[in-house]
Amino acid sequence: MKIDVVNMKGEKLRKIELPPAIFEAPIRADLMHQALVRQQANAHLGTHKTKGRGEVSGGGRKPWKQKGTGRARQGSTRAPQWRGGGKVHTPVPRDYTLIMPRKMRQAALRSALSAKAAEAEIVVVDHLSLSKPSTKEMVTALRAMAGTEDALVLLHEADQNIELSTRNLPDVKTLRANYLNLHDLFSYRKLVLAEDSLKVIDVWLSPGREA
Repeated sequence: MKIDVVNMKGEKLRKIELPPAIFEAPIRADLMHQALVRQQANAHLGTHKTKGRGEVSGGGRKPWKQKGTGRARQGSTRAPQWRGGGKVHTPVPRDYTLIMPRKMRQAALRSALSAKAAEAEIVVVDHLSLSKPSTKEMVTALRAMAGTEDALVLLHEADQNIELSTRNLPDVKTLRANYLNLHDLFSYRKLVLAEDSLKVIDVWLSPGREA
């Protein structure tokens, strides 16, 4: 698949061949779903916790005698039906981690990138850089390259000027190419690739290089 390479003004410079093994891979919705669920589950801290009856303070004494008061028998003021009592069947810390083989995760990313390419939602820019942080300049460049669509910008390495220039834009996110993930890929309509980041993706995701 050939795609135009543009500059930061949106001007077409030449065409480039996208690696077919990555951008023309079979689109597997089931694999992408599994990988996305895994990513979201692994981001779940699992630190939720409430106290049960044996963990709340107080309640060591029987509130009133067993018989003769006309009231229901009670053994503790920290039973679940009492205000301030412990909770029943409460959430406790747990590990939500899901396991998925690396080759399957990378195949899911290839599938997602292929879906983006098929929908013409990939923009390749020859060189993405700014002399200094400037949100205004970044907005102008992104509109020229990707229109008014929200965009995920992939860099081949950290670039403070670009990152600072996009930090306050709610519909734009900057990411290093080797941190590409399904959640971010699906959260933005356009994928803006610095040309150097294609090399990172090629090395990382080409079949046979998963190790």
